[in-house]
Amino acid sequence: MRRADRLFRIVQHLRGGRLITARGLADRLEVSPRTIYRDVADLIGSGVPIEGEAGVGYVMRAGYDLPPLMFTEAEMAALVAGARMVQAWGGAQMAAAAEEALVKITTVLPADAPMQADAVQVHALQIGEMTPELRARIDLVDAAIKARTGLAITYQDEAGNPSTRGLRPLGLWFWGKVWTMVAWCELRHDFRMFRLDRITSVTCTGPFRDRPGQTLRDFYRSEAGCR
Repeated sequence: MRRADRLFRIVQHLRGGRLITARGLADRLEVSPRTIYRDVADLIGSGVPIEGEAGVGYVMRAGYDLPPLMFTEAEMAALVAGARMVQAWGGAQMAAAAEEALVKITTVLPADAPMQADAVQVHALQIGEMTPELRARIDLVDAAIKARTGLAITYQDEAGNPSTRGLRPLGLWFWGKVWTMVAWCELRHDFRMFRLDRITSVTCTGPFRDRPGQTLRDFYRSEAGCR
């Protein structure tokens, strides 16, 4: 991560008046506490109103360079509902990002906004089991899609029959309770969809390049042609 990006993320984490320790920031940004100490000192030196000290924690005074945002009640409800759904049903990293997004939205809303985030009475409840393993698998597949990294999986079909597949992951779809991965299957030489809760093991196999006829756009075209 570039240092400029890290400094920006430190400011984002401190928005909202939350007290965060250097260790907490270091864990989130995957750097050492010593790096956080230096970064915070530089931010303070540049005029960012951060208060606190090493060993105690840091907090940023409200009102620092926050542009006002205005949302209608419908827009606010949609944003909050979407974030809460991701918190309930997404991967662990997705859920953390959704929480941060809600904090940012709440921080930059003016006091006289039509609706505040905590006033939105739309909630997402978990029905069924959302295990840490499944959350981690969602994040792994999401990262593989973004990085264009192939996957080797062991998969059980509806009848419980196992198979080993080499895949090029292309997209993630959420069906209300079930996550599926759209992928090019090297075993079948075709597009396939795999339920993430039926994957019993998954490993990364290295980068891949898109091939004509085997991209996500080609998948959408093939789906449209079947209708």
